[in-house]
Amino acid sequence: MTNIEQSNEKRQRSQAVTQTEWEQYMAEKILRLIRHELYMDFRYMDVALSALSYQPKEGIDTLGTEGDHLFYSADHLLRVYPKNPVYLNRCYLHMILHLIFCHPWLQGSRNAADWDLACDIMIEYLIDHMEQTSVQRITGLLRRKVYKRLESVGQALSAAIIYEQIRLWYEFDLAELSKEFYTDTHAFWPRPQPEQAIPVQIPPKWDKLARQTQMQMERQGRNDGDEERLMLKQIRVLQQRRSYRDFLRKFASLRETLQIDPEEFDLSYYTYGLRIYGNLPLIEPMETKETLQVETFVVVIDTSYSTNGELVKKFLQLTADLLLESVELSGKCRIHILQCDDKVRQDDVVTSKEELAQTLQRFTLTEGGSTDFRPAFRYVDQLMQSGQIRHLQGLLYFTDGKGIYPAKRPEYKTAFIFAQDYEEEAVPPWAMRIRIDHEEIMEGK
Repeated sequence: MTNIEQSNEKRQRSQAVTQTEWEQYMAEKILRLIRHELYMDFRYMDVALSALSYQPKEGIDTLGTEGDHLFYSADHLLRVYPKNPVYLNRCYLHMILHLIFCHPWLQGSRNAADWDLACDIMIEYLIDHMEQTSVQRITGLLRRKVYKRLESVGQALSAAIIYEQIRLWYEFDLAELSKEFYTDTHAFWPRPQPEQAIPVQIPPKWDKLARQTQMQMERQGRNDGDEERLMLKQIRVLQQRRSYRDFLRKFASLRETLQIDPEEFDLSYYTYGLRIYGNLPLIEPMETKETLQVETFVVVIDTSYSTNGELVKKFLQLTADLLLESVELSGKCRIHILQCDDKVRQDDVVTSKEELAQTLQRFTLTEGGSTDFRPAFRYVDQLMQSGQIRHLQGLLYFTDGKGIYPAKRPEYKTAFIFAQDYEEEAVPPWAMRIRIDHEEIMEGK
């Protein structure tokens, strides 16, 4: 190769690099313009809109993220932006809303394709009902049919609810719906592996950003429109989701038990004292050890017709497993398992691991009538007054939430456990509440 040819090759290589750098520079400039335009319409999402660092990624035809980076194709942005900037605005917002609602980390055991579709429908439903000019577009006939079908369900919409619904939609072609609602790529979402015992964890970063967005919306009074009320409700439900394992530990009390704690003294000094002075150890071991222990615990099962029997059994199994794992059940432990609708139908008491296992093995659900939460509380109060329950650490009430709540706050910690969306306003302010998914219960996670 001659010197002239080598010089031309170097110049061409230099020009190619320069062209690539220019395209990336212009693509990121477009992304910043999109972000600014969205910020003007959605100021309550200012931090979330700026939470991703831009990362070029060739071979994709849209935007994508795994929670830390915004992946883009420079060629795609440069081609689409001059023709359809609103589409890219919607795509950017669509992706950020996925992260605010933590969709990439909530798949669980659900079918990946159906979960992706449910999440996309949820986000597009929100955006299609927004009145901001930066994301407005005409809603097509297919989308209007889908939205009408969703609104007929009579439940507050969420990706989980939509997932259950679309699997019953025989009048729709799911492949056609996937094409219609496809916006961003989910190729970078973390997917749960079958062998994983621990589900994919929500990054603290997006848990915090969801709370910040909620506070910003409430502070700015952004709950006038239907889509904003729905968005606020989605974030609140997300914040109510937490690990049932961690939640249950709050009902375990720290107390001292008389047993040697080998971690609280230096064994070398102890044996040195015995060796030098005979029976005089230099440091005595602590004879008390702080352990997590439930003294008395009450689990109430709503046995109304609206509560599924198999789900109840799995909930009890999960609760028992977590108790056995998280706390040291001693001979002083008493766990009351109540079945109640408009009256207390059954009270099974266990005082050991063996009794707990036996009770779960023979457990059958006693179905009844309508739900009234008050009889269970009156029954527990009577047991406390008679001395049959002492040192009650807490009461868990597993229910669908459709019942009459006590007006007066009890003297013990109380939590209502919901396996579906519920009316938050109906739950008394003194009660703890947690919403756990059917999948979390059925899989024992």
